[in-house]
Amino acid sequence: MKQKFVFFFAVIAAIIILPMGCQKHELPPPCGGPNDVTVTTMKVFATGLNSPRGLKFGPDGNLYVAEAGLGGTNSSAGLCEQVTFPVGPYLGSTTSGRVSKIDRNGVRTTVTDQLPSSVDQEIVGGDFQGVADVAFVGNKLYALLAGAGCSHGVPSVPNGIVKIESNGSWSLVSNLSEYTMTHPTAHPEPHGGAEPDGTPYGMINVNGNLYITEPNQGDLVKVAIPGGVASRVVDISVSQGHIVPTVIAFHEGNFYMGNLDTFPVVKGQSGIYKITPGGNVQPLMHGFTTILGIDFDQQGRLYVLENATVDGPGPTPNTGDIVRVDLSGKKEILVSGLAQPTGMTFGPDGKLYVSNKGFGSGTTGGGEILQISFKCEYVAADTKN
Repeated sequence: MKQKFVFFFAVIAAIIILPMGCQKHELPPPCGGPNDVTVTTMKVFATGLNSPRGLKFGPDGNLYVAEAGLGGTNSSAGLCEQVTFPVGPYLGSTTSGRVSKIDRNGVRTTVTDQLPSSVDQEIVGGDFQGVADVAFVGNKLYALLAGAGCSHGVPSVPNGIVKIESNGSWSLVSNLSEYTMTHPTAHPEPHGGAEPDGTPYGMINVNGNLYITEPNQGDLVKVAIPGGVASRVVDISVSQGHIVPTVIAFHEGNFYMGNLDTFPVVKGQSGIYKITPGGNVQPLMHGFTTILGIDFDQQGRLYVLENATVDGPGPTPNTGDIVRVDLSGKKEILVSGLAQPTGMTFGPDGKLYVSNKGFGSGTTGGGEILQISFKCEYVAADTKN
């Protein structure tokens, strides 16, 4: 069945040396004793975002957020292959895709709002695609476009990676629409639901190059910086089929990937996969649902963001959560009841930052960033339930 949210869409030892390009995270409390309890505090850190997606901290200490934007009204029907009904045809615009900067006080400013944005059909939700993720290489900010390309109603700008200057101007670094069309995967979205321009979702910097997940096609792609040449790390669909890979993290020499899986949502059908730099894909653990964020802390514990956690035709609002997996493989739900969360990252303060209210036609200006803090408390044995 067609993913209308394709844009959104083992656990190992403690980090000793962080690869270049991976941000150092402060240690959350160990909370490993038999009477230790993790106390989680959550607050709204920033508001006023337009369908926020991936987010990263910059070298200046500010948080940068990719936003899908406000969609558009332009049709490219008759100019190129369209995404089939009921998801397509998309309507697009060359503007309103946005990158925001949020300072330590939660104040949002616009880096640029001159990037493409598109919207699918109202019958499937009227959801937006635009800027899917951001990443830094050195002091340079890069953004990943998922709502561009002719099949999204934006024939003048392809999906790809753009470099954004301090004044908000941008330039195309890598044309991922062209790459997708010339490098088909074995098992893309079936039944006529493949997106001609692709719908890249996650992007990270590893050793000065950018790595991108493409959910609709099932691809992991490397883009060399500064040249912008794209090459395949692995066609994930060859060994795993159409599992809709969404997000990746890099930890001690390997990639770790989470997947959305197909719709309708079936609880427990998503998982975590280990991918070597050489492209070997190994399933590690399952039992998750609609994964749209993963990260590791300095103790090697894995944090998983689930967009929704119950069965349904699509993601069910207010059922998202964050799960921590310790070094023994034990899972602990730290936060629940999130509203369509779409991205997650650790801050240099050791807190988690989450894009919430990240998709849906009613999210114009309603998206937010949550800040989640952890505290370890000792509970005497005779007071525990």
